[in-house]
Order: sequence, then C-alpha cells, then structure tokens
Amino acid sequence: MYDVIIIGSGPAGLAAAIYAQRACMDMLVLEKNYMSGGQVLDTYEVDNYPGLKGMNGFDLGMKLREHADALGAKFVTAAVREVRIKEGRLEGDVQAAEAAKAGFCIVTDKETYEARTVIIAAGAQHRKLGIPGEEALAGRGVSYCATCDGAFFRDKTVAVIGGGDVAVEDAIFLARGCRKVYVVHRRDELRAVKSLQEKLLSLPNVEMVWDSVALDIRGEQAVEGLAVKNVKTQETQVLPVDGVFVAVGIQPNSQAYQGLVKMDPAGYICADETGRTSVPGLFAAGDIRTKALRQILTAAADGANAVFAAEQFLNAQK
Repeated sequence: MYDVIIIGSGPAGLAAAIYAQRACMDMLVLEKNYMSGGQVLDTYEVDNYPGLKGMNGFDLGMKLREHADALGAKFVTAAVREVRIKEGRLEGDVQAAEAAKAGFCIVTDKETYEARTVIIAAGAQHRKLGIPGEEALAGRGVSYCATCDGAFFRDKTVAVIGGGDVAVEDAIFLARGCRKVYVVHRRDELRAVKSLQEKLLSLPNVEMVWDSVALDIRGEQAVEGLAVKNVKTQETQVLPVDGVFVAVGIQPNSQAYQGLVKMDPAGYICADETGRTSVPGLFAAGDIRTKALRQILTAAADGANAVFAAEQFLNAQK
C-alpha cells in the first residue's frame, strides 16, 4: 500500500509528485496519457509563470516531469475508473475519519492499486466547439484562456466566442490590448451579469456579432479568419481575425469520483486551499477543485499544499 497515490500528471500532479518524493513518501503517479504535462502541453508559449517568461508550454511540461523523474518519482500510465474506501464504495459526504484509516482502492483500466491517501489532480478540460480548424490551430491562434494568451495578440484583431461571464470578462480583458475584439454569441443578448455587459458594450473597439455561431476557423500556420453564420438570416461571413478565444465553458474531469466526494453543481470537487475534501485522506489539487483562478502557478501550489495536508493526515494516524 502506497502512502499516497496522485491521480493526474499536469502541473498540480507533477508538483505533488516532487513534494511527495522530497518528503520520502512511498508514492505513485497515475497518468491517463503517455505524456505528462496536462493542458500546458497545448500552450504555445507560457508568459506568466514566474521566472520562465516566454517558455514553450511543451518544454515547461517536460521540465516539470524531468524534475519529478530526477527525484525518483514513480509513474504508471493508466486510466482511473473508480476510487473507493477499501471497505467498499461510500455514497455522499464522508465525515468520519475512522472510515478512511483503512485506505483507498484505486481501480484503473489495468489493475487496482491501494493507498493510504489519494490526491486527485485529474484537471479539467475546456469545452470545445468541435468545428473545423479548432484542433489544428490550437495554440496557434486558437486559445481557451485570455489571461494566459491575450498578451500575444496586442494590437491585433481577435474573436471571443461565448456570452457568459467568462466570455465577457475575456473580451473586456482582450480589448485593453487588442486593436479590435469581435464577440460572437448565438443569441441576441448576453448571459453575463449586467455590470459586465454594460462595461463590454461601452468599449469602442468591441463589435458584437449577435445571433451567430462559428462554422470553422481558417488559416494555414496560424489563425487568419473565423467563419460565422447568423442563425436567423442564415447569412455567413468571415471575420478577419488573428486569434479565436473559445469561452463556452469548462468541465472538470471528475466523472470517476461522482458519489464518493462532495462536489459543487458544476462537478468540481469541493476542497479548500489545503486540498482537503469531504472524505478524510482524500485531497484535490489543481483545476479539478473549487477555486477562483485556474492557472499553472496555482495548480502547482495546490499540489504542494495537498502533499503537506496528506503528510499531516498520515502523521495523525500513527
């Protein structure tokens, strides 16, 4: 039985691996993909990680993995199907620490592992449009994070797709540095809170594209245009843009933990800054937990905090 099993190998999981190995914990990282790094691998350039200005996202992911490897962290490629208390699966909130003392079973598509504590760092994924050009131009003009990539489009023209709070906030943020910002929304009014709507609509370099859906993203080596269709008139047009920011929602990779741990209505695992969840011995780190800011830096900090909390939990059981 491991002291801790870390599920996920994005920045949160890799940071947790580094801290767990340095703490001399018997640990294992379970990663779904054959390459560590998570969403950062799809980021062309990372410009907001302190001390590593302008680093390629792929390189940053590899450096995090190399650090964990250098310390001797153990990795297994396997998809997690279920996590349960050893005595059997528990439904709903679990408050009694006694229930977790026996440890956890982590069922994967290959075999079952056991651990005294578990850190879930499985991350989240941006909802995608599923249109031509989106995958091919991801990281080359197609982005899902304005605060991450907006600085690369200074004095350029971009489009934001969406009509909720995040989309409007992204458009406002981008309008500060971009020459022009199109906001493409399938309805004739925004869903964002009124205060955000008023601020957005007051900006001179923002143009609303109402009642419209994206058809395809065009370009060879980088984004050159966005084709949209008006759902009322069926007319199509191509917006001349250098970047497309998709803001149609994000979903946590928490399906395997439904019924085990308390989650919010959106499916994020409820956990505080320490990573502690409603199940003693079970911790959440990174994009999968309830939090305001989801960035590489905050994910790495979550990983460190979760290991520290797991150490405290284990020490308390002695």
